[in-house]
Amino acid sequence: MTSPDSPSNAPYPASNSSQAVLDYQAGRAAFERGNYRQSVQRLQQACALVDLASSKGGEMQIWLVTAYEALGERSQALDLCRRLTRHPDYQTRSQSKRLLYILEAPQLKMRPEWLTQIPDLTNLEAGDGKGGSASRFTSMAPRRPPEPKPFTLPAPPDPTQVNTRDNQFVWVALGLAALVLGSLVWLSQGTGNPPPI
Repeated sequence: MTSPDSPSNAPYPASNSSQAVLDYQAGRAAFERGNYRQSVQRLQQACALVDLASSKGGEMQIWLVTAYEALGERSQALDLCRRLTRHPDYQTRSQSKRLLYILEAPQLKMRPEWLTQIPDLTNLEAGDGKGGSASRFTSMAPRRPPEPKPFTLPAPPDPTQVNTRDNQFVWVALGLAALVLGSLVWLSQGTGNPPPI
């Protein structure tokens, strides 16, 4: 049992709680936009204003772990994630264990042909027609669809080239069909005795 003056039981004013929620939401939004440094700052501010042993505090810290990892601060992400495996909230503990498993997995070596280079577009000017173009490619006029080719029937084969020799296939097929039909008739007649009970 924790003592009444421990940090996990310390009352947090309502103003801190609402500010923590605002910082938390801003940190998540910054993370989703790819602003990882701002995300880490806002999530750290949110964590400072809540009870870290609560489920909400655990959720904020899980997001902080992912922001640390995205920012490239792997050691801080691993340290915080290891501490969260002993968190009082069950969901936070289980999420941190799964996240720690991923973080501690060996890094795959990627070959260059597996990657796609994305050009840096930060220095592009607005393409307003003055002082340069936003693209090095010129716009093309709309293309017309190609004219459809007229349909023509293929030339019939030359009758002298067709193999007309009888290969007895028709007779073999008729014989097999007669054999199958005869065996079906014979099996359908049966012995005429009723089946035993």
